[in-house]
Parts: sequence; C-alpha cells; structure tokens
Amino acid sequence: MQTERSIAFHTLGCKLNFSETSTLSRMMEKEGFAKKSFDEVADVYVINTCSVTDNADKECRQIVRRIQKKSPESLVVVTGCYAQLKPKEIAEIPGVDLVLGAAEKFNIAKHINELAKGNSNKICSCDIEEVTGFTSTYSLNDRTRVFLKVQDGCDYNCSFCTIPMARGKSRSDSINNVLQNVEELATKGTKEIVLTGINLGDFGKGPNGAGATVGINQREENFYELIQALDKIKGIERYRISSIEPNLLTNNIINFVAGSDKFMPHFHIPLQSGSNEVLGMMRRRYKRELYADRVNLIKTLMPHCAIGVDVIVGFPGETDALFKETFDFLHSLDISYLHVFTYSERDNTLAVTMPNAVPINIRHERNKTLRNLSYMKMQYFTQLHEGQTRKVLFEDAEKNGLMEGYTDNYIRIQTPYRKEWANEIVNYKL
Repeated sequence: MQTERSIAFHTLGCKLNFSETSTLSRMMEKEGFAKKSFDEVADVYVINTCSVTDNADKECRQIVRRIQKKSPESLVVVTGCYAQLKPKEIAEIPGVDLVLGAAEKFNIAKHINELAKGNSNKICSCDIEEVTGFTSTYSLNDRTRVFLKVQDGCDYNCSFCTIPMARGKSRSDSINNVLQNVEELATKGTKEIVLTGINLGDFGKGPNGAGATVGINQREENFYELIQALDKIKGIERYRISSIEPNLLTNNIINFVAGSDKFMPHFHIPLQSGSNEVLGMMRRRYKRELYADRVNLIKTLMPHCAIGVDVIVGFPGETDALFKETFDFLHSLDISYLHVFTYSERDNTLAVTMPNAVPINIRHERNKTLRNLSYMKMQYFTQLHEGQTRKVLFEDAEKNGLMEGYTDNYIRIQTPYRKEWANEIVNYKL
C-alpha cells in the first residue's frame, strides 16, 4: 500500500453522519492515508450522503462535479443513505468510482485499496434486510462536543420517510460498549457528549450487546438504563439527548434528566404535525395530546429547559385549515425553537402515492411562516433568561475575535475570545 495517499471527507445530513464520517476518517488514517481538507486536492474523496430531502441528492451531484473539475484523476467514493437507496443512480454520475451501501461503509479501506481510477465504477451494496450489524462511531473534530452513535436504523414506517430503507432495522450498541467509549472520550478531555441515533429512544435492540444472543429485534436493555449508567461515569461533565420520539420519551427519562447534574435541560422532540389528521396520514405513533403532555411535564419539572421541535410542512392533504391547526398548536406550546422541513416526494414511500399534493409555492410559504414563529419563540426563550448566570461550555474556535458556546439549556452565546475559556465550562451572566 502507498502510504503517501491522501483522503478527504465531506458529510451531508445529520449528526449521526458526522459521527460516522469522523470514525471513517480515523480508520483511513490508521491505514496510512493522510487526511486532507475537502477543499484541497486529494487522491481520494469520500462523500457521506443523506437522502432526507431532494436537496441532499442534488448536492451530492454538484460536489462530484466540483471534484471532477478540480482533480479529475482522484477517486470518488459515495456512501451513506443516498448510496444505499439509489446505488445505480449514483454510479451513473460521471466521476463516481465506488458506491458503498450500508453494509460496506465500514469496509471502506479494503474497497479503496482494491480500486484504481479508470476501473469501471463499482457498486458494493446489498438488500437493506441483510444489514444487521452495529458499528459504534463518534465525532472527534474537537474536544468540546462529541457526537456518539449508540443506536442505528428504525422499525417505524412513517409514510414520508426513507430512513428504514436506507439504514435498516433498529439496532443498538450495548450499554457496556457505550460506557467503554465514553470512558475513552473522557481521557481525551471531552466535556460534552451528544447521544445520537436514528430512533434513539428505541435503544436496546441487538445485535452487539444484549441483543446478540437473542434476535435483532428483541430487547434486553433500554434507553433509561443507558442514561442512568452514563450519569455515573467520572470525567464527562455534560450529556445531551440529540432527538427522541415523543412516544418513547417516558416519564422516567424526563424525571431522571430533571434530577441529573450531567444531563442538560434540553430536549429535541420531533412533532412533524400539530394536526391529528395529518399525524394519522404520516403514520406517526402518537397524537398531539401526548406531545403536549410531554412538553407540559418537562416544563413543570424544568421551567428553564429548552425544547426543540421538528415539523414538516406541505404534506399531501395538509389543507390551509390543517396547517393552521399546526401553527396554533405550536404557538400554544412552551417550546424554544423549530426545525422546519418542507415536504418533498421520496420514491418508494406511501406519501408519494397520496392525493391532494400541496403546491410547491404554498409549501415554501408555510415553511417561512413557521421559521418566523421559531425566531419569535427563541427570542422569547432567550429574553426570559437575561440577567441570569448560567453555565456555558465555550468552544475553542475563534471567529472575528469572538468565541461561541452554549448554556446548559442551549442558548447560544457569543463573546470576545478568551483563550482561558476555550473548552471550559464558565459561569456566565446572560
């Protein structure tokens, strides 16, 4: 193997993808590859794709075209969700040399070492039903905040979503393995760990740990047991739960976070629609009343807690009246911010066959309406805490003489750069 070969990575999509890219990068460095920035010329470029929206697919194509112009002799490898869903489509993009599906992503070193530019492009994919393994990954770009994957895949079949087809069945690390990873991260000076997964609250299904001796979909551990175990580890000062379905966010979990010094008062809870009729068409596993109960319990126990919400606008059949239901419901909730997604048609989903598609321009108008609501919610939440002293974990990066950090309850802080505050938790008056 030529030790002087260089490699560059680019990630599209979610925190889970960033965690996996970081692990792939470390694997390739161990194989003797020199890591380059994606803007530099490298021998190999790896694009870790997302396929939640149409834009992610288009962005992948644009990135490949840019590489072709900049460095036509370089090898281009595409992996991630888009690669699992549409391997042939990606293989036909001029310049792509290797497409790695979900099962082969972590065998990347073997495939790259066997590949030479000019070979006919190669697809290494499989039926998603065959993807049963779990590979633990974490991002390690800076010590301040690390994204740690503890769960992958999803057994839910929401009518708009391709994730089960791209990621496979729900499966998890074992609590024991997670604890070993966290203890290792503590020795590297990590201050905050964000627990990530595709359906995080479903933690506990095989195959590596408890589930290894039983089948992939049988459960012996659960998310509540995981957070209890993590809370006891010395050396990590902060944990965040990245995103958790409202039907899996139990009273036990909320009560535990409320009483923990290490788990931050911050939840991100997907809603998708504030209309029960639309939730039914989406095949979500709860009604808005349950969602409101979750928010009310959190705010009763932790009035200062930040709550983020995912919502989709323009779903087929979402009339003006149903959208108003969503707007009014979100307006009434004591939440802090929204992540707003415009519905886009995805192949092989139930939603794409549904009647009464919402015109694109109306989808965009609704997105803008909810983003404005999100801005007002965040302004109000931030103003509630003015004058308070809260613990802020500052990052090391300096931008225009400023540094950034987040309070325990996820308020973003900018302040003049001070080296002694970098990667430290500081009592800061808002």
